[in-house]
Amino acid sequence: MAKWGFALALDIARCNPAAIRSRPLIHDFSKKLVKEIDMKAYGEPLIKHFGEGNKAGFTLVQLIETSNITAHFCEQDNAAFLDIFSCKPYDIETAIRVVRDHFEPQVIVRHYIERKIPELQ
Repeated sequence: MAKWGFALALDIARCNPAAIRSRPLIHDFSKKLVKEIDMKAYGEPLIKHFGEGNKAGFTLVQLIETSNITAHFCEQDNAAFLDIFSCKPYDIETAIRVVRDHFEPQVIVRHYIERKIPELQ
């Protein structure tokens, strides 16, 4: 099977509460992440606050020329869930460093897979 893309999902806990509630900081994070992992943004990031109860928080969507970056910030739990998918390889440790620098989490759990196009049977 041919490699198609690289998917990193980060489950992020015990973040700085003020950081995950700050639209400007999330915007800066998006810009910095794109630059640091050597991607090219396709337009500006979409950052919206919505949801109720334990679902309330900002959601980030940043298109990149090689796919997308998405994140949801859960205010009730001071947690975040970040996904980076790209057909262009990127440095995972750099992405994690940018997360640490912006949101100061105490815990990050990473899930990484290489996506492939299945062979036709």
